[in-house]
Amino acid sequence: MQELLLIFCIVLAVGTVVTVLAVKAAALLFLIERYLTYASAAVIIGVMCFVGTEVFMRYVLNSPIPGHLEGSELLVCIIVFLAVSYTQALRGHVGMTILIDSLPPKAKNTLEVITLLLSVGTCAILSYFSFKYAYNCWLIGDVTMTPPYFPTWPSALAIPVGYMLLSIRMYLQALHLLMPDYYPENDVVDESVLFKEEIAH
Repeated sequence: MQELLLIFCIVLAVGTVVTVLAVKAAALLFLIERYLTYASAAVIIGVMCFVGTEVFMRYVLNSPIPGHLEGSELLVCIIVFLAVSYTQALRGHVGMTILIDSLPPKAKNTLEVITLLLSVGTCAILSYFSFKYAYNCWLIGDVTMTPPYFPTWPSALAIPVGYMLLSIRMYLQALHLLMPDYYPENDVVDESVLFKEEIAH
């Protein structure tokens, strides 16, 4: 219960800062999301090369790479969670909106705000406890069960980072829906506009 109260206080503090500095926070978040997405794409390419090399070594040279399976599994978390916030910014996550789309605009907007705010709280809780897990992995020196014994904490750390950025992104989207005049879409939500402005500068 104390930890949930701590999470609530952290969310309240971060939410206040983001609300006050929404435009600057959105621009900074966009840059972080974009570079983390580049990193995620680079890891995907790396995994492809790694797996291809392992297949060649195993079936052509009869010399498999030790730990290839564990290494690839650890990188999946990094691939997914580094890009999860950017995907939300582009509204690229899969969603069931058949019933929601049939609602009147006001009801649809209200339901979306409620969903986003509940998701912010959920992601904040997941971020907190996954960070505790990653920190514990680092503290005890947790490694994979087979050689070459990869450390697990870098992969585990990607999870709280992804959830934290995702919660901030969804909070900005909720702000826009609540007060579209004060938090216009072009300033706090629309990634394409921010990207064009960055290219122009």
